[in-house]
Amino acid sequence: MRQFDLTPFRRSTIGFDRLFDMLETSARQQAADNYPPFNLERLAEDRYRITLAVAGFGRDEIEIVAQQNLLTVKGKKEDKDAQGGAFLHLGIANRSFERRFELADFVRVDDARLNDGLLIVDLVREVPEAMKPKTIAIKTGAPLAAIDGGQVDAQSQAA
Repeated sequence: MRQFDLTPFRRSTIGFDRLFDMLETSARQQAADNYPPFNLERLAEDRYRITLAVAGFGRDEIEIVAQQNLLTVKGKKEDKDAQGGAFLHLGIANRSFERRFELADFVRVDDARLNDGLLIVDLVREVPEAMKPKTIAIKTGAPLAAIDGGQVDAQSQAA
């Protein structure tokens, strides 16, 4: 895969550092290992689900860490020699992993479940009321500052 240098764009833009960091991280992850495989689903307007195939891992071998705008899922498998027994064929991947997901603003982990070798992480996007779009009522007439030549008296405010 071809590597892009975003340095010239960083010099001529202000406030886009996070965007460039996400692009560079994404390019590095594509070149990295794709284990374990995962699905991303959009369940509703503000609900999402990540499903990771973690066959062979137990709850105590998986760690989920949610930080601001980053979700990290780690799987730590104990040494195969310590498990005992001799495998005739080892087809189930048994290696440790770390998978990172960049989260949008105001996205939080709602639930995490391990069932039948699938780790299901439900996400919810909760935008604070102050950040949601507001419809502004349009009034008729002159603005308050224009009444009385810039002087607003108690009578015009009451009207």
